[in-house]
Amino acid sequence: MNEFIKKRVIAEAKHILATKDTIRKTADAFAVSKSTVHMDLGTRLAKIDQNMAQQIAAIFKDHDEFKHIRGGEATKEKYRGN
Repeated sequence: MNEFIKKRVIAEAKHILATKDTIRKTADAFAVSKSTVHMDLGTRLAKIDQNMAQQIAAIFKDHDEFKHIRGGEATKEKYRGN
């Protein structure tokens, strides 16, 4: 694996651990696509640091459990006019 990619994967993982950001926000912060963040943190991170990969997976699981609530809130705000 390219050293540049390895450093990016670790930086993305540390960012999510520190901020609990979503994949979309992380992609924006690192100027990469959501697909790249998925690949980095879903596949590549497990090859680099298994412990950190498990922590990231737990955060993503929490995001997945609450995404229907965040989506509903966004829709409510949209039609409220805020």
